Amino acid sequence: MACSRTCSRILGLSLGTTALFAAGANMVLLFPNWDVTYLLRGLIGKHAMLGSGLWGGGLMVLIAATLISLVGWRYGCFSQSGPCRSMLTALLSSGLALLGALICFLTSGVALKDGPFCMFTVSSFNQTQAWKYGYPFKDLQNRNYLYDHSLWTSVCLEPFKAVIWHVSFFSALLCISLLQILLVVIHFFNTFLGLFCSFCEKS
Repeated sequence: MACSRTCSRILGLSLGTTALFAAGANMVLLFPNWDVTYLLRGLIGKHAMLGSGLWGGGLMVLIAATLISLVGWRYGCFSQSGPCRSMLTALLSSGLALLGALICFLTSGVALKDGPFCMFTVSSFNQTQAWKYGYPFKDLQNRNYLYDHSLWTSVCLEPFKAVIWHVSFFSALLCISLLQILLVVIHFFNTFLGLFCSFCEKS
């Protein structure tokens, strides 16, 4: 049982750390090239504005991590709680963390698939060129911008290095949320192991 609580402390701390990194990565996506004017002008992509790294992989996971840590340290109202109550709290907090991580993971995956929101050149019917903001890679036929690096600097005109910024931080969010999912799965197993051990100790 002590081993299970120690594991909960480590997992709680690890999940809390990943939550802060997820929130930080999402915050950076709101300021391309550290420029606040794009946010003020409403020129931020819908995936970044959704903020799944802030409230999903960030806040939801952080709340769950705090609860997991409290159970592990047997702090406050969990100091005298029995195994069933601790297990219920652990399962609910794990479910909350899993939901937040999954939302962040799916949003990041879709964001990488659609590509960055940027200004690009469009040609009209009379062959004149114009510029507009949108998702130039979303309906790109027969070419995948993630693998074709020649598109990274030739399509998006503004913000500067928009593709690199987009791919870097949404990839980071994808990896962070994947790690969170893995930690939650480990915590599920740890919770059931702790409950089993507590019943064995009583018998």
